[in-house]
Amino acid sequence: MMQTVAFARRTRLVAVPALCAALALTGCGGTEAASPTAAGEPAASASAVTATALTVRDPWVKAADSGMTAAFATLVNNTGADVTIESATSPASPLELHTMVMKDGAMVMQPKEGGFVIKAGGTHELSPGGDHLMLMQPTAAIKAGDEVTFTLNLVGGGTVDFTAVAKPFVGAQESYDPGMEMGGMPSASAGAHS
Repeated sequence: MMQTVAFARRTRLVAVPALCAALALTGCGGTEAASPTAAGEPAASASAVTATALTVRDPWVKAADSGMTAAFATLVNNTGADVTIESATSPASPLELHTMVMKDGAMVMQPKEGGFVIKAGGTHELSPGGDHLMLMQPTAAIKAGDEVTFTLNLVGGGTVDFTAVAKPFVGAQESYDPGMEMGGMPSASAGAHS
């Protein structure tokens, strides 16, 4: 009986300091994670926070045997502040952010000045006949079922990666704005592609 009490008392004496040390470490870690560290560095980088701000829903690419094509999706802003996409990249092709405008009675596409702005808590549609990601010079045919990867570059340094599946689509045969330069070529040779 005495041995049991002595063992329990020693265990308690060892456990109490260990518990205090654990609580002290947890307390320090908990307060520093929510605020800047002792060295003054942010707990999380701005780009890590920004990258979680945007969700890409239902992305797809218009299949094309040759020439330019476009990618579409619904962009969802999960934050209480506006998020702006300033550019995009893909290993499949150089990209431009495009929009559609009415000019001389016809819908024509042109680069989107200022990028795509997704309002706080809102959505922004990239769709045929509207804003879209233009694949200017695909390195190979994009066949139905192919998967194409993209990176959206956000103002503030964050990025959002997503993959879109190619599918056949006929329609939204808009032209480029006459005189618009694209990929170093005059737009007169561009034809319709979104």
